[in-house]
Amino acid sequence: MEQLVQKVEELKQIVQESAAKSKDEVEAFRIKFLGSKGLLKGIMGEMRNVAAEQKKEAGQLLNDLKLFVEAKYNALLQQDESQEAATVSGLDLSLPGSAQEIGARHPISIIQNKIISIFNRLGFSVAEGPEIEDDWHNFSALNLPEDHPARDMQDTFYILKNPDWLLRTHTSSVQIREMENGKLPLRIICPGRVYRNETISARAHCFFNQVEGLYIAENVSFADLKQTLYFFVKEMFGNDVKVRFRPSYFPFTEPSAEMDISCLICGGKGCNVCKKTGWVEILGCGMVHPKVLENCGIDSNKYTGFAFGMGIERITMLSYQIKDLRLFSENDVRFLRQFTAVSS
Repeated sequence: MEQLVQKVEELKQIVQESAAKSKDEVEAFRIKFLGSKGLLKGIMGEMRNVAAEQKKEAGQLLNDLKLFVEAKYNALLQQDESQEAATVSGLDLSLPGSAQEIGARHPISIIQNKIISIFNRLGFSVAEGPEIEDDWHNFSALNLPEDHPARDMQDTFYILKNPDWLLRTHTSSVQIREMENGKLPLRIICPGRVYRNETISARAHCFFNQVEGLYIAENVSFADLKQTLYFFVKEMFGNDVKVRFRPSYFPFTEPSAEMDISCLICGGKGCNVCKKTGWVEILGCGMVHPKVLENCGIDSNKYTGFAFGMGIERITMLSYQIKDLRLFSENDVRFLRQFTAVSS
């Protein structure tokens, strides 16, 4: 039995080291090991020399050997078929494989996700709404009646007149829908695409992306608004960025303000981007106008709130020092490929 075990191990070693580079060599392997006069057939004949009490063990040993040789033959056969198929199709399997290009998130998506993450840490949840809106949610409920001159501030794409349906000019319409639900307190941000009939240039486009925020509860103050936006700026641009608020006017907030940061490109020294002032406006904000609250069925004597809104393109341009707004929508892979490492 020991002699049989030794012969089996020796044959396994020979089989293991065998190779075949052509169909003829695969066939030669079959004849040598699996043929009617092959080595496997010869070693099977050793069973007659095994003692009766060891025949069961020997049979198992030889059966395992047969399976081992057949598996090797099938592997060589499959290898030969793959090589033949590659030759027919003109493939050279010795060449290195084609590199897979790594995809990348769009820079607008990268910055939008970062903005959402910052406000999530302050307890703001994301709310979304339709891009095609009616006049009430886009204008009238926001303290902009039909004859209000502030409507001229936004050149609108109208889809239907009387009743008016339009492409939303801001995501404030989402805020109105959320306030109408009456679930207070309310702390939301509303990211999304908006549309305005503007001439396309390096600084303007007919569609762009916004993130607007809204917080309504009891005893909300302008100080709460300032601290929220201070936190956002520091998280987005770093601790060295300076911030200032300037009085402004928006029909849906009172008082209203615009928020500027020191120019990230020139460091506040003055350049073409900041128009030599050293400051860049990044968002508008203010306390929600009491009439807007009443339009949504909210008691303005009990509740107050603040709102803010920013263009994501503006934040992205400042973050990456991009000077042409049109690059975001041209789908030039040479531009987009720069953000692969950033988004991976």
